[in-house]
Amino acid sequence: MFTSVLMIEQPLSAIDVDFVTTLHDDQMSFVVLMQPRGAEDRLLRAIDDVALGELERAMHEADEPEGEQALRPAAVALEHSLRLLRDADCEAVGQLVEGHPLDLLRSVVEQTHADEVIVLTAPHLVEEFFHRDWASRARHKVGVPVLKLYAHNDEEDYALGDVGEGQG
Repeated sequence: MFTSVLMIEQPLSAIDVDFVTTLHDDQMSFVVLMQPRGAEDRLLRAIDDVALGELERAMHEADEPEGEQALRPAAVALEHSLRLLRDADCEAVGQLVEGHPLDLLRSVVEQTHADEVIVLTAPHLVEEFFHRDWASRARHKVGVPVLKLYAHNDEEDYALGDVGEGQG
């Protein structure tokens, strides 16, 4: 069984699941680490939105839940993602990231004897330019190959229900 640690910041779409589950011919097992939104990322997210021409999205960045308010939507997004991976006949477990994501990543890779890390993320132009994004920093910490992929934003594929507005 091929084990991948999958770092995500938004719920997986069906396209994402299809992509990560077909990367290898072996049966796949995933350990999913879901990063809730944080206040420290707000400015960088807004800059990225502007750089990508998403002005409307940048204007509403302050409406997104953060900190403690982001935990419930992140937990729902994690469960949704795990369900999609399991529906694709993969083993999947996961947890929310509490604290520094790269410290948790390193310990999970060691504990699970993972074969690789997949960072599935939206474009983060500022962090990527300065090599401060998760994938760039993880390559120096985990001792296994790190693959960086861009997530698909397929909002029709995912619904939070009663968790709150502004999510998806």
